[in-house]
Formats: sequence, structure tokens, C-alpha cells
Amino acid sequence: MSISNRPDGIVQTGHEHQEKEKNDSAMEHDIHYKPIGIIHSPFKEVKGTPIQPAGAEGIEGNVEVFPEYAEGLKDLEGFSHIILLYHFHLSGKPSLMVTPYMDSSPRGVFATRSPRRPNAIGISVVRLIEIEKNILHIQDVDIVDGTPILDIKPYVPDFDRREVGRIGWLENVIQKLSGSKDDGRFAK
Repeated sequence: MSISNRPDGIVQTGHEHQEKEKNDSAMEHDIHYKPIGIIHSPFKEVKGTPIQPAGAEGIEGNVEVFPEYAEGLKDLEGFSHIILLYHFHLSGKPSLMVTPYMDSSPRGVFATRSPRRPNAIGISVVRLIEIEKNILHIQDVDIVDGTPILDIKPYVPDFDRREVGRIGWLENVIQKLSGSKDDGRFAK
């Protein structure tokens, strides 16, 4: 094990020094995503939008996939549900502590579905009704109109469904989901 003295007076072991160099190197690379399309829904603003697909049952919308990505939709029509990954383009500044919908206590953002995340990425499982060229007709939409879509994946129960033993703080409030709508607290 090697030991090095840093200019700031902190002593590091060889392992600590290697880990710091690895982390510094990873932080030097920015990650850039390019939208593959736009989600269209009846929700023209954040306020009033259902907060989860389970609370948006039957609400219709569509995903307009940009033409240059349309070829990637081949064989997707064989799935009844799809996973949409999208950018929360209307969320405000990220926060590590948030007061989530259906609750009045501040929680760590990673224990919530809040859009005010360090990386403002949303996920929704929706019903795929049909595909017309580059347009996916969907139901159970809980997404604001004009939201940029980052990726689409098929929902496969054998891959994605898990038996869950606990749901944390939500156990006491989950019954509020069906009537819960966005109140605008996380918008810009």
C-alpha cells in the first residue's frame, strides 16, 4: 500500500488515491441525451396532471417519434405496454429533499418520484394501443404535453415485475393515489 501527501495536507493511501482519480475522471465526462421524439397528452400544464400512470387510467395520448428513429419501432406493436423514459423539462431546480405528493413530510428525493431530481428523468409504464408509422397511440398517460422522450422500452412482466415486501413511507398514503393530481409544487 502506498501513501501520498496531497498539497492540501490530507494523507491518502494508494487505494484512496486511485478511487479519487477514478471518480475525478468519471466526473470529467458530461453525459448528453438527445430526444427521440415528443409526448403529446391532454395536459397542457404541470398542475392537474396525474402523478402516476395508475392514477391516469384510460387517459389517451401519443408519442411522436422523430422520423430518423422510426425504424427502431419495428416489432414494438407486439407488446401491450411500454416503458417511456423522458426528460422532466418543466421541473424546477433539483433538490435532494422534497415534500412529495400525498405527504407533508420532507423526504430524500431518491425515496420519492419527484421530478426535481439531480437528473430530471421520468419513467412511466403505459398501455400501447397501436402504432401508425412514427406515432405510438398510448393510454394511462401521466405526462405533460410536449415532454421530450429519451427512450422507449417494451414492458415485459417476467423482466420487470417484482414481488414487493415494503413500500416505505408510501404504505400510509398509497390509498390517495387514484385522486392525486400535480399541484404545481415542482414546476419551474
